[in-house]
Amino acid sequence: MPAKVDKAKCTGCESCVSECPSDAIKMVDGKAVVDADACVDCGVCVDTCPVEAISME
Repeated sequence: MPAKVDKAKCTGCESCVSECPSDAIKMVDGKAVVDADACVDCGVCVDTCPVEAISME
């Protein structure tokens, strides 16, 4: 199941973008967006996010 970003919590710090091993996260209008097809469900972004805006659902 791909990662989900809570856009209300996302601060646009881009930490998840640089840590994603499958390049599945891009910034759109200052917020992280996960490409569900590219996401490999590793959870690195969840651990990386300093504001807990990403979850695995």
